[in-house]
Amino acid sequence: MKKAVISPSLLCADLSRARDEVLAVAQAGADRLHLDIMDGHFVPNLSFGPALVAALRPVVRLPFDAHLMVSDPAAWIAPFLKAGVDSVTIHVEATDSNGLITALSRIREQGAEAGVALNPSSTAQVLEPILGFVDRILIMTVEPGFGGQGFLPEQLPKIRAIREMIDQRGLRTKLTVDGGITPETGLLACESGVDELVAGTAIFRHGPQGYGDAIERLARCGRGFSMDED
Repeated sequence: MKKAVISPSLLCADLSRARDEVLAVAQAGADRLHLDIMDGHFVPNLSFGPALVAALRPVVRLPFDAHLMVSDPAAWIAPFLKAGVDSVTIHVEATDSNGLITALSRIREQGAEAGVALNPSSTAQVLEPILGFVDRILIMTVEPGFGGQGFLPEQLPKIRAIREMIDQRGLRTKLTVDGGITPETGLLACESGVDELVAGTAIFRHGPQGYGDAIERLARCGRGFSMDED
């Protein structure tokens, strides 16, 4: 029995108080910090860049994951690694298999974890050529680009298929889900094989005083962990 790893998404925080928000979720028990990087091309929105990440890096010891929702992920690997992220996740839709393998290898060579993200329209099979090059897999359960969307339950069979792929190969690849996560949908995701939940609104809408309870409720979604267990 284990709790789910919880990664608050900074995109849903009050960015005018970014430093305080990051401190608050760290003190409330967050395991990682999820950084949604949007370029206005790959997705129809803009978020923030390496400068903000570098400014926040000294504030907490939480691992930082840069989720690159950008058209040219290879160009942004070095700037975000320099800013201090611990893992970089790139979309399989942003380049071909050879480009993905090159980018993932570059991330690992710099001592960071290499991740791939799949949009809802992408199938589990796209991972076959690259599975041995990734440390993390991020399944989008909303269309990427905006916070506050509803969870897409039709993604659950894909999560189960990817979990089976990982386990059959004896890999230690971490499986993460992002989009529309609540305690209810988080439980569905974890029952399907997810290790980590990325959550934005479900945490930040409660305000700093409620972050701890929100994170704990999500963490109890973990595989085999009783929601009533102390």
